[in-house]
Amino acid sequence: MNHFPSFSSRVVPLLINDIDTDQIIPARFLKVTDKVGLGANLFSDWRYKGDGSPDPAFVLNLPDYAGAAILLAGDNFGCGSSREHAAWALSGSGIRAVISTSFADIFRNNALKNGILPIVVDAQTHADFSTRARSSSHLELSVDLESQTVRIPGGKSVRFPIDGFSKTCILEGTDELGYLLKFEAQIAAFEERNV
Repeated sequence: MNHFPSFSSRVVPLLINDIDTDQIIPARFLKVTDKVGLGANLFSDWRYKGDGSPDPAFVLNLPDYAGAAILLAGDNFGCGSSREHAAWALSGSGIRAVISTSFADIFRNNALKNGILPIVVDAQTHADFSTRARSSSHLELSVDLESQTVRIPGGKSVRFPIDGFSKTCILEGTDELGYLLKFEAQIAAFEERNV
């Protein structure tokens, strides 16, 4: 996992409630154990036509959203089956944060473990972001994990919750094992004392 500095990005509005993991990455792509290439299959059944060509009407295929790293989703994002591939596909496509009013627990945990920030905002803030995103394809938000805020340039800042352990791991660009390995010297010293 990479270090997670503050960043700003255009927002991709995919304002559909109950987007499940099979919509994020269809089951036919779950045969792999490698993350490489899964980004191309993100929302595959919505993103591509039956002949495999990109659907020009799907939001992720619009030129205005190329390279955007923030997805603004509807309520209950990531529900459905437990598949880490959903987080892998989002990460592989360049998404670094998803904003919603709620996330399925397993998806939220998988996202955090893969360096994707699931940002929960209240309904009023979500409605404000949604209105802005619908009216302009150039809505840009700034995400600052250290202060746990999302900010509209020149506008308001909104705080979001995250547990301390996940925050530390994402900020440091490490996982649970990497976090434990930071204490290798202390662990070795403890073992020496207690032999």
